Amino acid sequence: MIFHVLTIFPEFFRGPFDHGVVARARNAGILDLRIHNLRDWTSDRHKTVDDRPFGGGEGMLLKPEPLFEAVESIWPERGPVRKVLLLSAQGPLFNQAAAERYTALSEILLICGRYEGVDERVAEHLADEEVSVGDYVLSGGELGAAIVVDAVARLLPGVLGNGDSAVFESFSSASLTGSGGRVLDCPQYTRPSEFRGWGVPEVLLGGNHEEIRRWRRQAALQKTARLRPELLESAKVKKVLPE
Repeated sequence: MIFHVLTIFPEFFRGPFDHGVVARARNAGILDLRIHNLRDWTSDRHKTVDDRPFGGGEGMLLKPEPLFEAVESIWPERGPVRKVLLLSAQGPLFNQAAAERYTALSEILLICGRYEGVDERVAEHLADEEVSVGDYVLSGGELGAAIVVDAVARLLPGVLGNGDSAVFESFSSASLTGSGGRVLDCPQYTRPSEFRGWGVPEVLLGGNHEEIRRWRRQAALQKTARLRPELLESAKVKKVLPE
């Protein structure tokens, strides 16, 4: 898969993408990451990418011209396996289901917004989707882009050492409740079995895989009910929990 990131701060990505899962995917040739400087598509000597909003207001907006020219230069032709994503606080929330959906694409181009936002014509006529990584406002889309790349990259075949690591975890499609919802991963424990008086559930030490499977399923539902009850509300599975 190829990721393109369009930004006015290309040096930002030297850190997030040079370590961990993304770095391993790049080194293995599974992921190709291309960082593009938006200022390369400006025509004035100051390399201006922003301007004041019509009608007044605070801050500056990214201009449409360099964004359109950049995307059209990177991709002279668009297709169903290529998507332009605009990182925006106004977009639908990015989640695991979206990450799974994006793995079907061959290329993704991420536009990192800045300042007070982006000219609305970019959202309407250039981007295929707007994406938000949370109900809060960041200084720019770079952090959000890094999150999207990391979440999608770890789902690509061959990226993780154990393929099941991305299957049986919080929000994954394997965590579907059967009623259309997703739940959190079950509690996990490692050695020592006794730590400061806190033990590990006996079922995990017994070796009965069917009992362990049932315990993990129930523990995952209970943890979801405690930490993210809205997930169970949407899935209509609260009735499976013990009183």
